[in-house]
Amino acid sequence: MTEYTADVVVLGGGSGGYAAALRLAELGKDVVLVEKDKLGGTCLHRGCIPTKALLHAAEVADAARSAGDIGVQASFDGIDPARVRAYREGIVAKKFKGLEGLISARGIRVVPGEGALEAGPAVRVGQDVYRGSDVILATGSYSRTLPGLEIGGRVLTSEHALDLDVVPERVVVLGGGVIGVEFASVWRSFGVEVTIVEALPHLLPAEDASSSKALERAFRKRGISFQLGRRFSSIAQSETAVTVVLDDGTNLDADYVLVAVGRGPATAGMGFEEAGVRLDRGFVQTDELLRTTVPHVWAVGDIVPGLQLAHRGFQQGIFVAEQIAGLSPVPVPDTDVPRVAYSHPEVASVGLTEAQAQERFGADAVRAYEYNLAGNGRSEIIGTAGIVKIVRRVDGPVVGAHLVGDRVGELITEAQLAVGWEAHPEDIAPFVHAHPTQSEALGEAFLALAGKPLHAL
Repeated sequence: MTEYTADVVVLGGGSGGYAAALRLAELGKDVVLVEKDKLGGTCLHRGCIPTKALLHAAEVADAARSAGDIGVQASFDGIDPARVRAYREGIVAKKFKGLEGLISARGIRVVPGEGALEAGPAVRVGQDVYRGSDVILATGSYSRTLPGLEIGGRVLTSEHALDLDVVPERVVVLGGGVIGVEFASVWRSFGVEVTIVEALPHLLPAEDASSSKALERAFRKRGISFQLGRRFSSIAQSETAVTVVLDDGTNLDADYVLVAVGRGPATAGMGFEEAGVRLDRGFVQTDELLRTTVPHVWAVGDIVPGLQLAHRGFQQGIFVAEQIAGLSPVPVPDTDVPRVAYSHPEVASVGLTEAQAQERFGADAVRAYEYNLAGNGRSEIIGTAGIVKIVRRVDGPVVGAHLVGDRVGELITEAQLAVGWEAHPEDIAPFVHAHPTQSEALGEAFLALAGKPLHAL
């Protein structure tokens, strides 16, 4: 056995882990980064980046279909799965190479292999032990399944769906959260018949009800079917097909089933509890500063209860790194972290839903305004419908923003600033939004809540 020492040992090279390592190195710390697979983790290799590449291919397919409507002579002749895959893998490979170069340039030592936490604190990899003054746990997450539902054959997780080398005719998606609606959107654009099964009353059930309903209207118009308030009962598959039976007896026949019921924390078998780290249903329990129950052991990213988003992992990794380095960073609550589903149309939000705001402050203390993108010139030009909804406290700050429409994910940063800085609509109303842009829709909502609407009654 060989023992090595460093200022900080990071277990996991995904979004939270590598962000922590980069910031620590920037602050002059000696860092060891342990990763059993590839730097970048799920987000880069099996999640955010490859799925958004698929969604872009889907957008191009839709544009080709509708090109004649705007006088462009083009035709849609089908999807070449091999070329789509090559395009996607090329993007991932380029980003991976860039990340490797950045990690190397910062002098971070990468140790390949499966790591396990030990007292000390330290991380064991095989017969070697890497001991640090601090250890950061950033082991990420995995695709969940449902009791009685075995993954395999024609029953897929999102990772398996990315590797499909065919465009199926019919797909059932179990789960109407972000992963489910994104894959449903891609497949529908590729010409697939899609049915989403969601146990709760709405698609994207964590979003504001107005956003969920707007997405449901758009999906109906696109021909995407969904069964809401329905649960999976059983599945039977053959070599060529699969049948899903719902709790009301409905049978759904398909070529494949995608299980998109969320992600679980990847913490099992890594020595966390043995070293004294408290877990709850697999999630690492931390305080508001992301300290675990073991001194000098921290946790970031998907293993910490809350939003499972890459950019939350980035923020938490940087936050912990700066604390270890003796700085005093400001924690960012989950409510101030922007959320985007990159379906067609996109759904983006930050802050509280209207219902959450009413529960926290009282129904009479909350006011919301909803602006329809039909009134926005840029949205009309690119052919998207949707809404911008702003929630504020009466005579107080903006506490939530909820957007539905193509490309609205690019607008959520302005809304994040408004919520994070507790700006009043009256503070924002004097600022000019370029015309014609979709950002004007946000401006119109702020103007309306400030009592001086321009292009709305």
